[in-house]
Amino acid sequence: MVLMYQLLKQSPYIACLILFWITQSNCLAQQPNILLIYTDDHGFGDVSTYRQADVLTPNIDRIAQQGMLFSSMRANCTVCSPSRAALLTGKYADRVGVPGVIRTHAADSWGYLDPSVPLLGDVLKAAGYQTALIGKWHLGLASPNTPNQRGFDFFHGFLGDMMDSYSDHRRHGHNYMRLNATEIDPSGHATELFTDWASDYLRQRAQADDGPFFLFLAYNAPHFPIEPPAEWLDRVQQRSPSLDEKRAKNVAFIEHLDDGIGRVLATLAEVGLEQETLVIFTADNGGSLPHGQNNDPWRGGKQSHYDGGLRVPFMVRWPGRIPAGGKSDYNGLVFDLFPTIVELAGGKPASDLDAVSLVPLFDGQSMPGSRDLYFTRREGGPQFGGKTYEAIIRHPWKLLQNDPFSPLELYHLEDDPYETHNRVSDSPEIVKELRTALRTHIQRGGSAPWQPPDR
Repeated sequence: MVLMYQLLKQSPYIACLILFWITQSNCLAQQPNILLIYTDDHGFGDVSTYRQADVLTPNIDRIAQQGMLFSSMRANCTVCSPSRAALLTGKYADRVGVPGVIRTHAADSWGYLDPSVPLLGDVLKAAGYQTALIGKWHLGLASPNTPNQRGFDFFHGFLGDMMDSYSDHRRHGHNYMRLNATEIDPSGHATELFTDWASDYLRQRAQADDGPFFLFLAYNAPHFPIEPPAEWLDRVQQRSPSLDEKRAKNVAFIEHLDDGIGRVLATLAEVGLEQETLVIFTADNGGSLPHGQNNDPWRGGKQSHYDGGLRVPFMVRWPGRIPAGGKSDYNGLVFDLFPTIVELAGGKPASDLDAVSLVPLFDGQSMPGSRDLYFTRREGGPQFGGKTYEAIIRHPWKLLQNDPFSPLELYHLEDDPYETHNRVSDSPEIVKELRTALRTHIQRGGSAPWQPPDR
């Protein structure tokens, strides 16, 4: 300190540069690596840490045991693209042009990610991170909305929405597998491919040792088609012969996915990065009931604004920073990860985000204030007609529709957490208040185009 004082007197400019370098070095040393594991259509009831279940997910469960388990987090939408857009922008999806699913056929595509909005990868790159996406993208098939153009240094995965088969990786006969911008045609089950690629990336980052990384590992599983490898299905059927085949296939599919997640976590430990890596596990929306997935104890499933479509598994682990065995019943949204990650990476979240940082919860503090939770989806077909349907939670009340042509429903979530008693008829003032709040959100979303400019 004496030397620094003398240097400040003799050469203030050089002293300030040294102080800046020390500050930046300390900041970088404290920046965690970030591994965000994101599954597709993963029901709350299909993670065994939440309930005694027919499905076993020991590797996912271990993240919760070694970190913090959240019981009341909701996805931002009941389907894929809007949830992903919200997560990667920290804004409600209709505010960034993605109120519905982006699909391979333009006539049935209901979103266009605003090219001007910075994504999480962009923000982390500016903070000194190497950024990678492995797995499912589902936010655009062409420029300017490809992963390498939207904040990811490295992309190894699938551009499209769903795979017609996990073994050939096609969608409507098209191959959307890419290594960065190059079309590839790998062989093998997609879950195993993404697991292997993620493990390879972790080994490369450990060898490079050139700063922190952000790896967004977005599995297609357990989105239908439900295609577990034969040996995994045999194992489940031998263990639980009374399960019907649809459910047994789904259990095997999820357990195969859990095994892949376990292999990625084992690689993280193997290369010596476990202690300095923030690991997050969550999903884009609830499970699909017609395909044998489980959202217990919540009502409904994918596409529904009942909590079975919205409540998702959510857990975080960072040894030495987040105490093991923690639990939280905070009512948040998955896109709250955006400012949380930015803050933990040493940055300051932008002031125009809709999401809020969860960091106070990691420190055993309460979250400041309360806020509305807003949900919307635009969809085509005869059931939806290209229109939107919405939901809003102003705790403890929840106002919702499950398609644009059905009446509004109202539930008191404290008295009726499983949404069995519609209170619309006996609570007109609450309905009026929440409808007014919904209109404000809808107007804000209307400022963002949701079709490409050439449409």
